[in-house]
Amino acid sequence: MTTHKQKNYLTSEALAEYQAKLKRLQEVDRPQVIEEIKEARNQGDLSENAEYDAARDKQAMIENQITEIQAILDNYELIETSDSNHVRIGSIVSFKNLSTQTTQTVTIVGALEADPFSEKISNLSPLAQALLDKKVGSVVEVEGPHKYNIEILDIKRI
Repeated sequence: MTTHKQKNYLTSEALAEYQAKLKRLQEVDRPQVIEEIKEARNQGDLSENAEYDAARDKQAMIENQITEIQAILDNYELIETSDSNHVRIGSIVSFKNLSTQTTQTVTIVGALEADPFSEKISNLSPLAQALLDKKVGSVVEVEGPHKYNIEILDIKRI
């Protein structure tokens, strides 16, 4: 049976952040915790050695983070920043909610970078799904508990 992995869509900034974090974990944090384990081991009885237990827990956490980041980096697709007349992942989209007559601007990013408080929405969200592949002037319906219509006013690229 084959499993279909969802691509991790990343901006160049997010890619650089993941790569830097992986490098720090592998080259700084991992050697540091190995040294902590060695020092704790030298203190004697490991069965009642809180420093040893804490260092081993820290090592497990670091190894898990390394594994997670490597999995992300093994299955990512860089968000292209070329101009387009259509909404794509990496687009900054201004739209008007036709019910409330309010305007909003969002950036469509991969799920790993989504941050609604910074107006970065996941490409998997209902709003992004309604916007993807549409052009300026398009009126689309956004699915959800309360469906609503929006009109695309502007499209820019990251």
